[in-house]
Amino acid sequence: MSVALRIALVVITLGCLYLFIVHPLWFPTAASTEAGLIDHDFSVAFWILGTLFILGQAVLVFVLIRRPAVDGQSRNWRGNFGFEIAWTLAIAIIFFGFHISGGHLWSKLHQPDEHANHLTIEVTGAQFQWYFRYPGPDGVFGRTDAPKFARPDEGNPLGIDPNDPAGRDDIVSTSLVVPVGRPVQLQLRAQDVIHSLFIPAMRFKQDAVPGMAIETHFTPTQPGTYEISCAELCGIGHYRMRAVARVVSEEEFQKWLQSH
Repeated sequence: MSVALRIALVVITLGCLYLFIVHPLWFPTAASTEAGLIDHDFSVAFWILGTLFILGQAVLVFVLIRRPAVDGQSRNWRGNFGFEIAWTLAIAIIFFGFHISGGHLWSKLHQPDEHANHLTIEVTGAQFQWYFRYPGPDGVFGRTDAPKFARPDEGNPLGIDPNDPAGRDDIVSTSLVVPVGRPVQLQLRAQDVIHSLFIPAMRFKQDAVPGMAIETHFTPTQPGTYEISCAELCGIGHYRMRAVARVVSEEEFQKWLQSH
C-alpha cells in the first residue's frame, strides 16, 4: 500500500507540474488595460502557491520513503516546533502580501476615472437581462423610477421618466458597445436581486446591488466581440442572462450612436 501511495503521489505531482508549466487551458485573450494588472497578480500567486505545492508533495514523498512502517506499524514523528512556527509565519506573510496587493489593485480599478474623454455607461441587471444605457447628446442621464415606469414590453425596461427631458435622448441597448482605446466608466445598478457583471476578456467582474450605484472602469484595447455573463446566481433564469461586449473603432461607435 505504501508503494502504491508513493507512486500515486509522484503521478499526481508530475501531472500537476505539467499543467502548471504548460497550462493548456488558460485565460481568454486579455482585451483591456486592466487585464494585464490582474493577470500579473494572478501569475505571482500561481507561481508561489504552485511552488509550495510541489515542495509539499516532495517532502511528503521523502518522508514516506525515509520512514517506512516497521512490523506493519507506522513510526511516529514528534515534529519540530521551530519548523512549525517558521512555516506558519511564512504562510501568514504570503497571505497578507496577497491581501495588500489585491487591495491595492482593487483600489486602482474602483477609483474615479481621471480621463476627461471617458465614456460613461449605466449598466442595469434585471431578471434576466442586462441593459446598457448611454446618455444622449446632452450627456445627462434621465431620471428613472422602475416601479412606476418600467415597461419592457413598451420599450422602457429601465423605467426612464417620460416627463424628464434629459431622458428623452438616452440610448438603451442589450449589448455593450464601446470604442477601442477609450476609458469606459460604468455605473452598475440592479432592479431586483444581486447580479454580477462578468466580462472574462476584460478581466472584469463586479456585483450590481439593488439600491446602490457602484462605479468602476476599464479601457478596452482590442477590437472584437466578447462574452458577458452574470456571475451571481440570480434566479431560475440565471442561465439566460448573457450579453456581448463589442469593441469597435471610434468612428464605428459614433455611427452606432447616431443609428440609435
